[in-house]
Amino acid sequence: METRLRVNEIFRSVQGESTHAGRPCTFVRLTGCPLRCTYCDTAYAFHEGRWMTVDEVRTAVGDQGCDLVEVTGGEPLAQAATLVLLARLLEDGREVLLETSGALPIGEVPAGVRRIVDFKTPGSGEEERNDWGNVDLLRAGDEVKFVIGSRRDYEWARQKIREHRLHERTTVLLSPVWESDVRRELAEWMLEDRLPARYQLQLHKLIWPGVARGV
Repeated sequence: METRLRVNEIFRSVQGESTHAGRPCTFVRLTGCPLRCTYCDTAYAFHEGRWMTVDEVRTAVGDQGCDLVEVTGGEPLAQAATLVLLARLLEDGREVLLETSGALPIGEVPAGVRRIVDFKTPGSGEEERNDWGNVDLLRAGDEVKFVIGSRRDYEWARQKIREHRLHERTTVLLSPVWESDVRRELAEWMLEDRLPARYQLQLHKLIWPGVARGV
């Protein structure tokens, strides 16, 4: 199997999302993504990056001195060697998170990796790319995320949560599009519907406003 990865950046920051928000975390951001979501905030990772071996990435992660590691993108599962990297990070004794879209199958991700699956809402422009077979592959410790930019997005996500009984399988996260005006409304909608989900803001954008990289 391929043992090289195209890496956009490796850095240590505060985890800004998921139930792990607030924890120091090393991020490995990989290059490339087959999706083009309208609200994407990491478009610089579509093409920018350098080739590194899995062992070089492991060394760089070790240099950050943090046991919590998230592999993200782009779309990390678009590179075959990501599976190798995830396995090696677990062997190194790391606590490993994987941020991935709902468009690619997650079944081969090594056991022990906590997968955060970002199913795409209609406002993303990539709704048709969702692979709902991933729902049956969810494990304890995994999480599901919906990014909400409008009332339509919210109602769609609410229907999917109920249809797939996602709240019975895993933690469900709803996150407003950062540039949208639905931050308050999303909280109110969730409270009104008693939706079994967790509201989240991107904590790193509150801490470092206007900083796009390395946070």
